[in-house]
Amino acid sequence: MNSSQAQITDITPLCYEFLNRSCPKNAYPLFLRVPLYLFFSAVVILTVLGNLFVIITILHFKQLHMPTNYLVLSLAVTDLLLGALYMPPCMVQSVETCWYLGTLFCKIYNSSGIMLCTASILNLSFISIDRYYAVCHPLLYHHKITSFVTVIMIVICWSVSTAVGFGIIFLEINILGIEEFYYENVACEGGCVLFQSMASSTASSVLSFYFPGVVMLSIYIKIFRVAQKQAKSIQDSKCKNTQTVISKEERKATKTLAVILGVFLSLWMPFFICNILNPFTGYSIPPIFFDMLAWIGLMNSTCNPIVYAFFYKWFRKAFRMLISGQIFQSGSSRITLFSH
Repeated sequence: MNSSQAQITDITPLCYEFLNRSCPKNAYPLFLRVPLYLFFSAVVILTVLGNLFVIITILHFKQLHMPTNYLVLSLAVTDLLLGALYMPPCMVQSVETCWYLGTLFCKIYNSSGIMLCTASILNLSFISIDRYYAVCHPLLYHHKITSFVTVIMIVICWSVSTAVGFGIIFLEINILGIEEFYYENVACEGGCVLFQSMASSTASSVLSFYFPGVVMLSIYIKIFRVAQKQAKSIQDSKCKNTQTVISKEERKATKTLAVILGVFLSLWMPFFICNILNPFTGYSIPPIFFDMLAWIGLMNSTCNPIVYAFFYKWFRKAFRMLISGQIFQSGSSRITLFSH
């Protein structure tokens, strides 16, 4: 026991043993690494399969070809890419505590993480605008939110997200003004840290999370107030059959997408609080804690298909059809999943 303790104090494990600028390696024992890999692998598989199913369902069934669902499709693509491209290297880095894929891939990895997180919040922002018109201005909805307008929204979402994600990392905006500190004290071989200055962490968190989050919450509060008024007017009952009252399906969609927003904000909130605080506390938040908060945020992408399955009967019906192979029968794309 004494000799092993001496070894631990004398020798700090390194990611690359023979390099001077190697990062230290905090190696987990095998009994922890195996369950960690099993847990993260399950999260990755659930995320990929769940969102792949959402994408197939919306693309296959013609009844689902409507503006709201094109935005939901874009959100599912974001979650699928997080699960398929971002989570696997994140899993290896979390368990091995070293980065073995090189500097360029580290930059691409960090850029794609920022891009996909920004795409999620922009998709949710456009979904809230869609819901606002559907509930608060139902007579204008089909004129304002057309398929063309939805495509423009999706193009804006992905082009802005890509510019932000890759611009911040490849132009080194995240370490602007603290380059010397970063390269002398943080950068090392075998590490892949998204390091940010005070200005960068504050600006990116406010623009990518807090500001759109507050705007979306305000929109949904307005939507639910209008929906409550409409519910009262139905009870008072003269306008039961008028066009100004939104359909049951629209109300269901609005509630479901509000829950999706709530899940997103609650799972990512702890990460973004620490992201702002970390530079102001001398980067005192332990990397392992930061890593844990990042995974809690990433699991939002796993939760979204579960929320659809919980709230939508038509989603469960489509799932059964997919599992049983019915979607491969001719004419299956024209099946009615729900009545208006």
